[in-house]
Amino acid sequence: MATAPRAASVAANKPRVLQLAIKEKPALYASYISFFPEGGIFVPTPHEYRLGEGVYLLLTIVDDPQRYPVEGKVAWINPANAANHRPQGIGVRFPADDKARHLKVKIEEALGAAEASGKPTNTI
Repeated sequence: MATAPRAASVAANKPRVLQLAIKEKPALYASYISFFPEGGIFVPTPHEYRLGEGVYLLLTIVDDPQRYPVEGKVAWINPANAANHRPQGIGVRFPADDKARHLKVKIEEALGAAEASGKPTNTI
């Protein structure tokens, strides 16, 4: 019986795996979190998370067949019934590494001038 609690605690510390495919530029605009210095992405989910919780995200963005793996942290939470009809979910902050910097550049290139539009997003 001593191994069961240890196995459970190891499983509890593993980041949850999420997949997100964003197929259109307006959805990418609404999901991208530019105010995180490393960049980030909003992931709609009904599941509960805690700030700082690790997640492993497989992200596909507009017109790019590549799936980008991101080991990020929950840095934003929209609860159910959030203000202004924002969807329930989490904001995943990208790590400060070269892969994430490359992904941030890819997202900002895909958004182009739309990034500075000032329209509401899923987070602010």
